[in-house]
Amino acid sequence: MFTLVTELNHVKNISRLPKSTRKHAVGIYFNDDTSRTFACESELEADEWCKVLQMECLGTQMNDISLGEPDLLASGVEREQSERFNVYLMPSPNLDVHGECTLQITFENICLWDVQNPRVKLVSWPLSALRRYGRDSTWFTFEAGRMCDTGEGLFIFQTRDGEAIYQKVHSAALTIAEQHDRLLQSVKNSVVCLRVLPVILQCSVLMT
Repeated sequence: MFTLVTELNHVKNISRLPKSTRKHAVGIYFNDDTSRTFACESELEADEWCKVLQMECLGTQMNDISLGEPDLLASGVEREQSERFNVYLMPSPNLDVHGECTLQITFENICLWDVQNPRVKLVSWPLSALRRYGRDSTWFTFEAGRMCDTGEGLFIFQTRDGEAIYQKVHSAALTIAEQHDRLLQSVKNSVVCLRVLPVILQCSVLMT
């Protein structure tokens, strides 16, 4: 079996590929205008590889979010939870929808449903793309990042369930953060192994 090895020298950029191009994929772009891509088993794994490679090859910081709740860096298959909250979405320049609707928090998304037709999902925001969120007795609000379908923006919901919504979002956020930490450590260990492997191979060649 032959293994193709690519030296990560003179790297210009590292980024995720659009899902429409290739699922779970990362692109590595070099200064000589060549590129390499590889695919992972999940979006979460691809995100982590992208971030680690950016840090190793480009010196990019792992976390550029300094405000709000903990940085949330995970996404995956949506797993529905049954509870929905009645909310009133205030008008936003980033979204055509506003008014009465129901809000649902899954393990990975905040989902907004049509109040007249509960089977119609109006929009969803990945928890991994939220920058911060908050509440008081009559409001729940969050700031979406650029990776959301709605783009960047602040979304405000008038509701009597602000505290309950906040607690569900925060619980899901902490779970995602813990999963991210475990996967990040695994990826870092893999990067260390990749660094050690060429040394082992070189020693083996010299010995033979």
